[in-house]
Amino acid sequence: MMISELEMAGEFGAVESREVMGGPDREPVGGRRLRRPWLWALGGAVIASALWAAALSLYGWGDREPDMRGYQLDQDPCPSAQLKSIGAAIAPRESTAMVDSGLLRHAALDQTQCLISLRSRTKAERPGNGWSIDYTVGITVALHKKTDPGDEFEAQRRVTDLGVVPEELVESVPDLGDKAYLVTRDAGNVELRVLEGGAVLSLHLSASTQYQSADDEEDVVGDGPDVPDLSPYQPAMISDMRDLMSSLKH
Repeated sequence: MMISELEMAGEFGAVESREVMGGPDREPVGGRRLRRPWLWALGGAVIASALWAAALSLYGWGDREPDMRGYQLDQDPCPSAQLKSIGAAIAPRESTAMVDSGLLRHAALDQTQCLISLRSRTKAERPGNGWSIDYTVGITVALHKKTDPGDEFEAQRRVTDLGVVPEELVESVPDLGDKAYLVTRDAGNVELRVLEGGAVLSLHLSASTQYQSADDEEDVVGDGPDVPDLSPYQPAMISDMRDLMSSLKH
């Protein structure tokens, strides 16, 4: 069966009937070279498919487990946390007064939390009238092993246990993990948060005033001292956070 030029044009697209190809080494009759855009489209599709396959092989489908950057929670780090910088700036840790929530181990998340009290100042260093200022350090370590915490970390940078703080109370800390923020909740609370790979770490410094007397029935004397400004202790918090991060990497 003979196939007409019109049918061939419909099959391959836009071949003019008067244009006849010569031999392999000859130009087409009429001096014009036949252009076949479908060949270029086919070649582009092949290249794109190859690149897409390579990208999927390298990066997966977007559900990769986060890079743990060497972090491990083999044991609770709180008992061995020295807090050397904070101890030098404020007071050493009180080894007998630590509240520990324990170590959570799970296929998706390893986590630990603890509160560490700093040593109370001597009577001579207290503000007087039975009042004292107590400092506490809270440590939280969460290792997200299945889901990357990066988006949630950024979205919640202003969220505290008492609500959402204004943007001006959140300060970015350079050269610490992938991202790090100092979040001031109020006059007596500042928190350093760090994201590195699948690890989210927090070091929370708080100050509170306490009234102490020999007689439990004694009336409180005076209004008590103001809660101190914690901003001078931020460099010490950053230094102790670096030590904590280093201790958790293997």
